[in-house]
Amino acid sequence: MSFKELKLKRDIQSAVGKAGYSEPTPIQEKAIPEIIAGRDLIACAQTGTGKTAAFALPILNRLEEIRPKKIRALVLTPTRELAIQIFDSFRKYGRYLKLRTVCVYGGAKPGAQIAALERGCDILVATPGRLQDFMNSGYIRISEVEIFVLDEADRMLDMGFIGDVRKIASHLPGERQTVMFSATMPPKIEELAGELLTDPAIVKVAQTTDPADTVNQSLVFTEKVDKKHLLGDLLKKEEVKKSIVFTRTKHGADRLVRDLGKEGVAAIAIHGDKTQGQRQNALERFRSGGVKVLVATDVASRGIDIPKITHVFNYDLPMESESYIHRIGRAGRAGESGEAVTLCCEEELELLRDIEKMMKKEIPEIETSYSVPLERKAARAARRKSGADRRHSAGRGYGSSGAAGGRNSRPGISGRRRSGRDGSPDRRPGSGTSRYGKSQYQSHSGTVSV
Repeated sequence: MSFKELKLKRDIQSAVGKAGYSEPTPIQEKAIPEIIAGRDLIACAQTGTGKTAAFALPILNRLEEIRPKKIRALVLTPTRELAIQIFDSFRKYGRYLKLRTVCVYGGAKPGAQIAALERGCDILVATPGRLQDFMNSGYIRISEVEIFVLDEADRMLDMGFIGDVRKIASHLPGERQTVMFSATMPPKIEELAGELLTDPAIVKVAQTTDPADTVNQSLVFTEKVDKKHLLGDLLKKEEVKKSIVFTRTKHGADRLVRDLGKEGVAAIAIHGDKTQGQRQNALERFRSGGVKVLVATDVASRGIDIPKITHVFNYDLPMESESYIHRIGRAGRAGESGEAVTLCCEEELELLRDIEKMMKKEIPEIETSYSVPLERKAARAARRKSGADRRHSAGRGYGSSGAAGGRNSRPGISGRRRSGRDGSPDRRPGSGTSRYGKSQYQSHSGTVSV
């Protein structure tokens, strides 16, 4: 199918062609006709599938160029980076149309955004906090919105914005078209969809448990204290041209940037504690190639849509299994191939198990000079499973007392590698035990190079 077959205006087709796209992606092919027809829509698609264009193109196609001084389309999105990305997409696809798009978000001075609104706005892209501030101040009225798009609904839930979404929606007209995009559909999002949408069409392209085919996954078991050294070695490899490294916390991102600097690797961090200027500067330096390594947290990463990322490194495994799919989807975009490498230490074995259970397959293991024998971890995992070393909660680590399970009584392991970097000891997994200390299936080792 071509964009012409989707019945898009000629000016939009020209803009899409100028942007370098010739055929719609599966989510665009399914969603665009429904939105053009005026139906409410729920769309489930993982990151990197072209979902921004899936709602931007039909919105531009539907709005007449009469330029009244009112907001006719509202796109609500959770993060500043994602808002800017969506704004840029509307400008790119609507370059030949007389429609005005304005973007408002927190973390920036409001003056320029207010001035842009006063010049007229057909399409508004906004984050919840800044939108509510401007509504309360009288700068924005959304009572005549014709099309409402709720983007990244599941991330809205994760970030605690669902209450804000409901407040904003209460100011929208009852007669409107509502479109919801979400990578996952947890019960609270299904409940929200029931409140906001009427008889919606439902399109789903690929389950979020299925990583993109263009991303090659691999796994390294290592000691926690060796992760920074291992990562430094991997980032120095010639094939690693542009990479994102994911950490679990903002503090961890900053610390890792410092540690990589000591390893001779220049990196820059992006997370929620950075100012808008710092975040934009980091993204621009990364996009332009001024720095080749971006260290990010999950929340900040949702707005990163930068082409030609060759590698994604999971320095910390995510607490939510679905986040693993979103992370590795930053590589292998637009049909290009990419590598996703996960560094797993003892404390993360259960998180790894959850990820592999979700995907219904193991991530192939690769050997490095920092790898550790898997059978040692399998034995400890078995003890945890039996209750001797059980984790008490998602973020609190493992048992802290008792001869069998205490952190200070772990047998056969220390903060150092058991051998030199030549890897002389046998580092292969035990032949009859899986990486989780079970015998249900045999662990294996891949030959993937990174």
